[in-house]
Amino acid sequence: MINWTRRSLMGAALATMTAMPVAAQERISAVVIDGYPARALWVQEFTDFFIPEVDRRLAETGNYVMDWQENYGGSIVKPRGVLEGVQLGLGDIGIVTTIFHSSKLPSQGLAAVTPFVSSDARAVAQAIDEIAREFPAMQNEFADQNQVYLATGVVLDSYQVFATNELADISGLEGLKVAGAGMNLRYLEGIEGAAGVRGGLTDFYNMLQTGLVDAAQLWPEAAATFKISEVAPYMLRTDFGAVNSKTVTVNQDYWNALPDEVKEVLQAVSIDYRDHLAGLAMDRAAAAEAAYVEAGGTIIEVSEEDRTAWANAMPNIALELTETLNANGEAGTEMLAAYLAKLETAGFVGVRDWTQP
Repeated sequence: MINWTRRSLMGAALATMTAMPVAAQERISAVVIDGYPARALWVQEFTDFFIPEVDRRLAETGNYVMDWQENYGGSIVKPRGVLEGVQLGLGDIGIVTTIFHSSKLPSQGLAAVTPFVSSDARAVAQAIDEIAREFPAMQNEFADQNQVYLATGVVLDSYQVFATNELADISGLEGLKVAGAGMNLRYLEGIEGAAGVRGGLTDFYNMLQTGLVDAAQLWPEAAATFKISEVAPYMLRTDFGAVNSKTVTVNQDYWNALPDEVKEVLQAVSIDYRDHLAGLAMDRAAAAEAAYVEAGGTIIEVSEEDRTAWANAMPNIALELTETLNANGEAGTEMLAAYLAKLETAGFVGVRDWTQP
């Protein structure tokens, strides 16, 4: 009787131990914000690539599981409000459109101030992100906004000019009002009488349709997504080049409270997301141009001579940026040289040497 009771108790204890998890799984809430709609390429891929990949890697240990709360399309912030939203803690993780914040995030403009160099999104994304890890400027700028920099993103192969009326060449831009979202408005200073009008990707269709502007600077994939061919059926292939415009950041206070394992996964997946986005941008570029033409659009080629002349007519906005960074105590001159050297190593040399006056 005593032996039976002892065996029963041991069996019950064993069953209880088997039913209990080896370690309790911790759930971590993550509020993700972007002001752009879910159909925007980088937002869609955050949902379809970034989040599942983080979940997959965390599941390998089973220690943590993320409780994702995605908020896009202005539900918490507008497109220009992501930086401040993450700073204030309205979102834990954000996709910041950096071109809206040239004064607060000047070093993010390296690719934007060096047009006519490379239309390879993969090369530009990698070069900019390497600069961010080799020089402290980019991380310092986000730290000043109570944020941790994870990785930059390039979602376009090249800015082009989409116009409401037919253009024969770049001279057709003279005297026109051209929409842009940031530093690319400075490109127009190389065209006599052209005036830049600030706007965002979600605004361009209405700006073109209502005649507020005559043309807009954007890229073919976005032109297809936002049906720009309906209001701007002429694309001037300027090939300004790829520009980083999306950076994944995390609220500093939120980051400080995260377990190291989760931090490591978020950092690693951010880099993979960077490369994934750049690859998609390149893969979709040709198809987007074909769709633009099929929808009634016409593409006008710009000669290499005209591109060179345009670049040389522009003020050297790259040196202007380095002066700003140098004045902020950052190695601006060295950053510019290192960035262009990385692109040259990858096989891309611009029509103008932006390190020279």
